[in-house]
This record gives sequence, structure tokens and C-alpha cells, in this order.
Amino acid sequence: MMSGEIKTIHELEEKSEQKTKTPPYYNVYLINDDYTTMEFVVHVLEEVFHKSSVEATQIMLHVHKNGKGLAGVFVREIAETKVDTVHKLAKENEFPLRCAMEKV
Repeated sequence: MMSGEIKTIHELEEKSEQKTKTPPYYNVYLINDDYTTMEFVVHVLEEVFHKSSVEATQIMLHVHKNGKGLAGVFVREIAETKVDTVHKLAKENEFPLRCAMEKV
């Protein structure tokens, strides 16, 4: 083996850190409106975001009182899918419920 091919532990750790850089995360929020029922918001939180009934109710009340509430934190592709799914379900059920994502 030639001495030029030997890597130091520091070089290997540096290379490993570059490869395992974590992807950015996005907060996904539900936005309050005056027409979507509380029951539907809870349903969305349970079905799309896999929240328990208690947690879904707490988030729904937060959305109702504060204008928006955090439904979850995901990598970009999953966050986009969640937002699209919420909008599709809302449209199918004739509600104007909106969902948005913001980079963490």
C-alpha cells in the first residue's frame, strides 16, 4: 500500500460529516378561517398528521384562538405532501381550510 493512499481519522470524519448533513426541516401550520368546522380540523390532524384525539383537539383550539397552529415538522418533500393532502381534503369537503409550510 502506498503512503499517499492512507487517510487520517480526521479526514474520514470530515468526509463523513459532509455526506450525512441533515436536510432542512419545515413547520407545517394549519390556518384558521371562519367556515371550516372544528370537527373537520380535528379529523385532518388525526388522519393526515397522525395525532391522537386529545392532541388534535389541543392543536385545533390553538389554531382557533391564535390564527394558526403547528401540525408537524417534516423534511421538505413530506411537508409539501402534507400541505397538498390538507388542501385536497378541504376542497373535497367544501371547506376553505388552508395549510402552509415554513422553513425551520
